[in-house]
Amino acid sequence: MTFSIVPPHLAVKAMRDNGYKNAAYALAELMDNSIQAGATVVELLCGEMDFMLEQRRRSRVHQIAVLDNGTGMDRDVLRMALQFGNGTHLNSENQKGIGRFGMGLPASSISQCKRVDVWSWQNGHDNALYSYLDIDKIACREMTEVPEPEPAKIPEVWQKVSESLGSSGTLVVWSSLDRLMWKTASAIIDNSELVIGRMYRKFLESGRVKIRMTGFDFDNPFMVSVDKFALPNDPSYLIAQTSCPAPFDHKPMFDKWGGEDFEVTHVISFEEKEHEVKVRYSVAKEEARQGVNPGAKPHGKHAAKNVGVSVVRADRELELDPAWSNPSDPRDRWWGVEIDFSPSLDPLFGVTNNKQHAHNFAELAKLDFDDFLKGGRTIIELKNELTADEDPRAPILELGHQIQKTLSVLRALLRAQTASEESAARKRHKDPLKSPEAQATEVTQKRKEDGYSGQSDSDENLPPDERRGIIEQTLIEEGLPQSVARDLAATTVSNGLKYVFAEADLETSAFFSVKQRGGSIVITLNTNHPAYPCLVEVLEKETDDDQEETIETRVSNALNGLKLLLMAWARYEDEQPDGNRRVQAQETRSDWGRLARQFLERNP
Repeated sequence: MTFSIVPPHLAVKAMRDNGYKNAAYALAELMDNSIQAGATVVELLCGEMDFMLEQRRRSRVHQIAVLDNGTGMDRDVLRMALQFGNGTHLNSENQKGIGRFGMGLPASSISQCKRVDVWSWQNGHDNALYSYLDIDKIACREMTEVPEPEPAKIPEVWQKVSESLGSSGTLVVWSSLDRLMWKTASAIIDNSELVIGRMYRKFLESGRVKIRMTGFDFDNPFMVSVDKFALPNDPSYLIAQTSCPAPFDHKPMFDKWGGEDFEVTHVISFEEKEHEVKVRYSVAKEEARQGVNPGAKPHGKHAAKNVGVSVVRADRELELDPAWSNPSDPRDRWWGVEIDFSPSLDPLFGVTNNKQHAHNFAELAKLDFDDFLKGGRTIIELKNELTADEDPRAPILELGHQIQKTLSVLRALLRAQTASEESAARKRHKDPLKSPEAQATEVTQKRKEDGYSGQSDSDENLPPDERRGIIEQTLIEEGLPQSVARDLAATTVSNGLKYVFAEADLETSAFFSVKQRGGSIVITLNTNHPAYPCLVEVLEKETDDDQEETIETRVSNALNGLKLLLMAWARYEDEQPDGNRRVQAQETRSDWGRLARQFLERNP
């Protein structure tokens, strides 16, 4: 018996559970190696065979290969590549590309299969060198070292199905696929396409690499069931040619948030050097969010699969970090945030050796900055405190703070846009002459006949087109999408309505604003005010499956919201000093009450 600290046969068995999310992420490790080796074409080849399952013949994946036309490996490098934790990019001076940790090939392979075979060549594929790992042989201690690479022909099946066999390259083949979740070639390719397209979108967009994905009959390689090239999948939706469905398959679906200043550069000091970290923001175009339930449209469903902050390292996405998003808010699909840093910052961001996560960065999403900065404490003071505690998040604290602040702004914008779009959609199906706006217009007309006048009345005689333009521009300035503003202005003028109701994210503590424009009174509800979800959103939200209990809850919540609003007013009066201010507040309440009586008494 031996007492090695790390018995190889047990350690390798334990490393099979090394946390790869699925086969797509494991295959990406092999593609990382290909791109690091300068490949311009990478092929994912899935060979199927027929098996008898439950007395039926079914096609199942028999072997999977990743083949590239990179520089290939010599004898020593090939042997090192199959060792756990060894490689040519371990030294800091060589850590400039995707690879680094020396775990990619063996660790990703054994997470999916029990045997991995590797051929690599630098002077024609007829001169390939070959070696392998076999879990069963390691477990029974028959294999204790990576076999010395030997010359070996590339199996004919891979030569027949490949389209990129060049003078140099590498072929990695997985067999004995005992941990593969997806069993068919189409399932592997369909599920990998979105992830791989997102991981390597920058390489695919720039044309630095092509990734071919092919499914075929292992016994007859010329029978191909699936054959496609991966398209970029951009979670920021700023790339024109992507896998997003029409109409955004050939044009960006999002706009740069902040225009040409959408990219913010943070300079971070680490290990006595200055490093740049770039953060890019985007938000859905108005046309992507128009209409009823845009999230249910094909492009909306595509966006729903790309929610989170995209963490990009050396042009390759590590992950789409969901810690920054709210899974219960479907509007989170309509913003994009991409953070881009170099491998030299891996320890700072807490990048895992399987390149699937950045721990320290994800921890920033959980920080409640509002709570930390109470009492006038600044972000610099907080950073200094974390630095004194040797907290690894300290150097990137400002980065996390800025992302959280910007996401708050984007969410407020999207909340207001959603309210405007949904309100406009509801109004399109209703008779404007039976609306509350029409009822209020009639009461107002009666008051004018009784001798009351308002500041807006004089502009009622402006030409209709001029009134329409003034109202539309006012609504746009309030933050409404242009199409909604245009429709609302047209409906108001053409139906002779005095009042315009809109929803927007207002930079004020008031629940609503009132503006006299173009002979109308524009009332904008502030979607950023707590009264909006309590009083308006809770009642206007429509779903197809509302149950009686749900409706009762919504009405109860709205009633509570109304009571709280009235109690807020009561407290406002209570806090006024004795004298004119208190009297004015009481008179305002009385005047508004009398006017409200007139408006509401006509309500059937």
